[in-house]
Amino acid sequence: MDSLEIKPAERLSGVTPVAADKSISHRLAMIAAIAEGATTIHNFAESVDCESTLECLRNLGVKVERTRSSLIIHGRGLHGLEPPPQALNAGNSGTTVRSMSGLLAGCGFESIFVGDESLSRRPMKRIIDPLRQFGATIEARDGNYLPLKILGRPLNAIDFTLPIPSAQVKSCVLLAGLQAQGVTTVHEPVFSRNHTEIALAEFGARIRMGENRIEVEGGHALRGKEFSVPGDPSAAAFFIAAAIAVPNSSLRLTGIGLNATRTGYMRLLAQMQARVTITQLSVRNGEPVGDVCAESSDIAGMDIGGSWIPNIIDEIPVLAVLGTRTQNGIRFRDAAELRAKESDRIHAVARNLRALGAAVEEYPDGLFVPGGQRLHGAAVDSFGDHRIAMAFAIAGLFADGPVVIKDPACVSISFPGFFDLLNRVRV
Repeated sequence: MDSLEIKPAERLSGVTPVAADKSISHRLAMIAAIAEGATTIHNFAESVDCESTLECLRNLGVKVERTRSSLIIHGRGLHGLEPPPQALNAGNSGTTVRSMSGLLAGCGFESIFVGDESLSRRPMKRIIDPLRQFGATIEARDGNYLPLKILGRPLNAIDFTLPIPSAQVKSCVLLAGLQAQGVTTVHEPVFSRNHTEIALAEFGARIRMGENRIEVEGGHALRGKEFSVPGDPSAAAFFIAAAIAVPNSSLRLTGIGLNATRTGYMRLLAQMQARVTITQLSVRNGEPVGDVCAESSDIAGMDIGGSWIPNIIDEIPVLAVLGTRTQNGIRFRDAAELRAKESDRIHAVARNLRALGAAVEEYPDGLFVPGGQRLHGAAVDSFGDHRIAMAFAIAGLFADGPVVIKDPACVSISFPGFFDLLNRVRV
């Protein structure tokens, strides 16, 4: 499918789950692979990115079984992974290569990660540096890019301070720490998503979490168990924005993960007087879960930067689209990391909003989207980036004419059923 037309919606209504959490699915699969015994994962994310993780694990000798609604991973123990017969293809998934590199750093064999064109442009030095501190030997193109060659060696624990807020780098260091001699300590000046720490505790790792500090003790066996993955709050974000922006709309999104490191988007919307509420709150496998109800709202807008950014980094494209509907606009700063995602998301958002007739100011580290703007129907480019495609599909629901998205198939990276669900909630 080369392009897809999204027509304006009169209103949205319904009660529905969304795609399973991609971040949690990745991490459960990786940790299950080095646990003792089988791990059953219900509602594992059906995304291309997560399939890349599973295929890499299969190439490392891990048996993966699928049933109708679940995934069973037969763990090989802390030191049981096998040398891969070929390069490990991470596809478009930064989480796969950056986090799994930590698993492989302490294995006594050579591994090579490759990826698609987009992933091959994304920086890897941020994980290379700490893995070398552990004692692993790492080689990369220009010292920073795929292909990434890892020669695993016996590791010694390190004390590491994250130079940038990054859950992927933190996960890499913690997973390497599982195989290192001693206690690995990670200092986190700005708190990022903590799914890895929660999952490690659930698998029985010797892990201690304090304020801005995580410690993991190496050399101890993990035990497989049963998990259920909640709905992805980053996937829910698009439907929340749609319900807010389209008049007379009301959506209830069920079983959504509500980890405090992932709910910045909802807290920001609450500050802007959006009608978003949470019900049915519970805790499942260490992760808070609940239903999110969103209704049409007249929202104020605000300036967003600093410690907000790591918590909402995935939601910035759709927040920028929603900014056109605010009273005062939305300004993003301190978000230069967006330029090193699947696309340069700052440039992609600015270019597409301008194509729809909106005024935008672009900064090296962010954007300003003035409020009170009417979007017009036009063609936009996904840039092969799933979050850009989905954000501008939401724009199509409240533009004054159809929005045509080029290369919409990229949404399968995280949310294969996105467009079908979008059609189901239209009234």
